This record gives sequence, structure tokens and C-alpha cells, in this order.
Amino acid sequence: MKNLLKKKTTRTDFLTYLGVIVAFVIMFALQQADMLKNSTQGMLVPVCCFVVMAVSLNLTVGILGELSLGHAGFMSVGAFSGIIAAMSLEQSIPSDLARLIIAIVVGAICAAIAGFIVGVPVLRLQGDYLAIVTLAFGEIIKELINCLIVGYDENGLHVMFNLSGKLSVENLNMTENGVAIIKGAQGAVGVDKLATFPMGFVLVMLCLVIVLNLVRSRTGRAILSIRDNRIAAESVGINVTKYRLMAFVISAAMAGSAGALFGLNYSTLSSTRFDFNTSILVLVYVVLGGLGNIWGSIIAAVVLYVLPEALREFNDYRMLVYAIVLILVMLATNNDQFKAMLGRILPKRRKGAAANG
Repeated sequence: MKNLLKKKTTRTDFLTYLGVIVAFVIMFALQQADMLKNSTQGMLVPVCCFVVMAVSLNLTVGILGELSLGHAGFMSVGAFSGIIAAMSLEQSIPSDLARLIIAIVVGAICAAIAGFIVGVPVLRLQGDYLAIVTLAFGEIIKELINCLIVGYDENGLHVMFNLSGKLSVENLNMTENGVAIIKGAQGAVGVDKLATFPMGFVLVMLCLVIVLNLVRSRTGRAILSIRDNRIAAESVGINVTKYRLMAFVISAAMAGSAGALFGLNYSTLSSTRFDFNTSILVLVYVVLGGLGNIWGSIIAAVVLYVLPEALREFNDYRMLVYAIVLILVMLATNNDQFKAMLGRILPKRRKGAAANG
């Protein structure tokens, strides 16, 4: 039975990788053949970014079992730190690909640091309190970025916080060759669009490899045991704080890498793109795809991101529809009759699988 379960798990992971690869090959071939509309081509990189966001949040919500409402905050940290890294290295590293890779790594590291700083005190909380604090973190990061002014010249980076609202780029005291990167509430301007669809695919695959291998490892089993029963996990000597923080930081790092790629896909980027609605949007992807279901998160992210863009005339009602669907799913999964019906179906499948084995 154990070998059968292992084979089923391996087969599921393999199909996940294969499905992503096939989808990329098809879309990349269509892109190279110039058979995609400009609007569709413009969605390829953002879709990859939100797939990574959904998978990374599923690590926190579905696998660790903790509700986080500030995932967009980690994405914004990665986006703006990646933009700063890419633009400040333009003279020293002329290769776009090299700067893109460096920006993604820098974004992941900065988001991981932010995740560690937030996670150390926050992960001592549980339930609603954790959700409220992560929500506050996302809003605080957005406001801090609105006060951030960054530029660079031959003397290096110049950073300033415009807390009074009276400062501007001129107050950075840069030389004539200085270039402004972030202009406070205006956000990042004049950004080189370095993001590419192949790099988005690589990032998705890397994220899948990390998450799926983590879940199947000893560390992943410890994280799952904490989700299922924290008291029982502590009773057998599992360091709950350590494993919760590990999952939280890894999730934040992946969100930061997605943010860096996302930020370098636009010439202008403001912190308003990473507001509370973005966090809820990613949470919807996770819930509708299935908590702990990585393949479901990928499908939900792709479908729910592309559909509103394809039906732009109904864009005003998008969040309303998401909210209604989310409520219906939560009601269904917490309904005793619905659970009883699933309970009557799933045992039959397990018995059939055991009989076939």
C-alpha cells in the first residue's frame, strides 16, 4: 500500500511537470509564430507570476495550514527590490538576461528577509490573529513604498524616505548623470522591460520543484503534521516554530521572485498594484484550486487571470464574482451533508485502489 501511494504521488508530480511543459511549448510556439494577439502575449508573463504566487501561498495556507492575507506585500518587496537591482546594474552588467536573473534572486532574498522579520513574531499567533497581522503587513509595505525615493548615479544608490511628503527626487543630490528609479507615490518609472515568457516558465518550474520536493521530504511531513495536529506534533518532538517559519520564509521568497519578474514586465509600476485585493485574488486561486492541491492552484490561477481579461467588459464585476464564488466554496466545504457525501465516495475509491493493488 505504501509503494502504491508513493507511485501515485510520483505520477501526480510527473503529470504536473509535464502539463506545465506542454502548455509552455504550445504557447511559446504560437508566440514565435506570431499567432497570438498582443493582449494575449501581454498576459503570458503575468500569468506565470500569479501561478508562482498561487503555488507559494498554497505552501502557507494549504500545506502549513496558516491563513495569510498579506502575500501581495512580499510580492511588492520583490518587485521593487528587483527593479532597483536591475536598473542600478545597467552600466556594469549590460546583459539583460543576467540582470533579470540577478533581479529575481535579489527579489527572492529581500522578500525572504521580510518574511523572516514578519514571521518570527507573527507565527507565534494562530487563526484570525495571524491573518490580521499579515494583512497589516501588506498595507504597511504599500505605504512605505509610497514614501520611498530611490535613484542612482556613478556614486551609487541614493535612498530617501519622504515621510513628510515635501521631498522629491532633487533632494537625493545626485549628479547630472543620476537616474531616478522610484519616485515615491508615482512608483518605479522608466523601467527596462526585461521579463520574458521563457524566464516565467523557468520560474514556475523552479517553484514547483521546490514545493513538491519539500512536501515529499521529511521537512514537508513535519509541516503537514503541524497542520493536522499541532499538539500531537509538539508531543513527538517536532520544533513547530522552526518548521512554520521555514515554510513561511520559503513562501515569501517565491512570492518575491514572482514580484521581481512581474515588476520588470512593465515600464511603470506603482505600489497600488499590490494592495489588499491582490492578496485576496491570490487566496481565491488557492481556495478554488484546492488547499494543498498544487495542480489545482496552477489551473485556477491561469483560468481566473485570463478569463477577466478575455471578458473585459465585465471587469467591474470581477471581484464581486470572486467573492461570491469563494463564499459558496467555503460554505460547501464546511457543510456536513457535503462532507458526508464525499465521505461515501472517497472510501469506495480507496477500496477499489487497494483491490486493484
